[in-house]
Amino acid sequence: MYWTLVICLIIVAVILLLAVVTTSKAYGYKHTVDPLPEERDNKQQTGPKQPQ
Repeated sequence: MYWTLVICLIIVAVILLLAVVTTSKAYGYKHTVDPLPEERDNKQQTGPKQPQ
């Protein structure tokens, strides 16, 4: 009976530890933002002209 309780508590502790580690890594992730469409159009216009 007590062995089962100990094993269950160990499993719960491991799952909790993994959740905390994963969450802390997620908060440390550096997010980036795509440029606005107007900025992309300006960059494309400065490139070589394409035949129409």
